Amino acid sequence: MTAFVLLLPSAEGKQAGGNPFAPDMFDYRASNTFNYFSELNPVRKQIIQHLHQALDEGVDLGKLFGVKGKMLEEAVQVNREVMRSPLMAALDRYSPGVLYQAMSFSSLPTGAQRRLLENGVIFSGMFGLLRPDDLIPNYRLRIDATLPGIGKVNRFWRPHLSPVLNKLVEDKIVWNLLPAAHQAAWEDTHRYRAMIQVRFFREKDGERIPVSHGVKSLRGSLANFIVRESITDIEGLEAWHHPEGFRLDREASTWDEETRTHTLVMVASR
Repeated sequence: MTAFVLLLPSAEGKQAGGNPFAPDMFDYRASNTFNYFSELNPVRKQIIQHLHQALDEGVDLGKLFGVKGKMLEEAVQVNREVMRSPLMAALDRYSPGVLYQAMSFSSLPTGAQRRLLENGVIFSGMFGLLRPDDLIPNYRLRIDATLPGIGKVNRFWRPHLSPVLNKLVEDKIVWNLLPAAHQAAWEDTHRYRAMIQVRFFREKDGERIPVSHGVKSLRGSLANFIVRESITDIEGLEAWHHPEGFRLDREASTWDEETRTHTLVMVASR
């Protein structure tokens, strides 16, 4: 069976806490560090250094983190403690996120859970690329934030993240569930066998309206189905029965030969 990679965004909402006895992922010299993309650790440390400088230099932190009030206070605190706070698997850390709730990892059969852990790749503003079981601290940094000394975080990641990911996806099927802000961190050289991306629409009175509100939940449900059924082609997606009635429209879907990209259209008429 053709190997696949499932590209996922990180979540704004984070689960607090963690295991204080877990190995320190930032110490990339340690032999027991549980971190699949350890070659990115120097870049992660660089981002954290600039983030701490921003905290100390009185920049507009509300604008930087996109929150205010109590949430801003919490963002500042967790980012100040990021190098010494307890760790947690990324999948658990992001579990409050809408996409991750809809993906419902705990409800998946053991084999599907394994496929998600082995084939999932998460884009993160602070960490670049993560496997779902990589250990990370609590933090707050949007991938499209503008960080003093670095600029746009996603653009800063592009030359570091892209070679790693392009090598990983070579000759594989790529399910791309990334929003535009996360996609901007990747300079895609199209080395995969094919990429599959999905667009969701609701149909009313003959008009198709792109889904914006609720799209995270749809992507999470789709990710659940992909790993549950080990889907690596368009035909497999036709068996997806979403509760809201989304169905694949093959005629409206497209294939770009140059980039080897399928753009699939899923439509719900109610």
